[in-house]
Amino acid sequence: MDYVVRAVRAEEWERAREIRLAALRDPVASIAFLETFEQALARPDVFWQERTAGAAEGVHNRQFVAEAPDGKWAGTVSVLVERAAGQPGFGEVAEVDQAHLVGVFVRPEHRGSGVVDALFREAVDWAWSLAGPPLERVRLYVHEANARAEASYRRIGFVPTGQTLPMQGDPTSLELEFEIRRPK
Repeated sequence: MDYVVRAVRAEEWERAREIRLAALRDPVASIAFLETFEQALARPDVFWQERTAGAAEGVHNRQFVAEAPDGKWAGTVSVLVERAAGQPGFGEVAEVDQAHLVGVFVRPEHRGSGVVDALFREAVDWAWSLAGPPLERVRLYVHEANARAEASYRRIGFVPTGQTLPMQGDPTSLELEFEIRRPK
């Protein structure tokens, strides 16, 4: 694999915006995001600048990108740090210190090339390396109808926890929680 996986830089907000919009236009990936293309498109530049700067800083979250040999971003994943003593994360207050992977997207022409595996390795390694109380697990949610994503996550080592949440905006669909526990 000739991709470089790295953290996003603050000045790359336009590229971060572009890949998010691409994800929201993708008919397969769009069920995984909690906003529409139109909502994201309407956000002002300052939103994208602040979001990307926060993800580059890497204190409470970090965004990783896989850069193809031609310099184009082939994929991305973001990591949110959820502390048991902190604010509610996705769903509820965290019971343990954990990381939450969100915003997973690989462009269709790069799928099946190992990009998602490389992104997840980097994201999970970063989560385990954080200072402070060690994170006990890394979790993610996958839409119950997203069999391709679920298969990728299982292959990487994520296992279902049995926890589910109703899909925001469609309470008839479920989000399934998967996790990797910190190695002992």
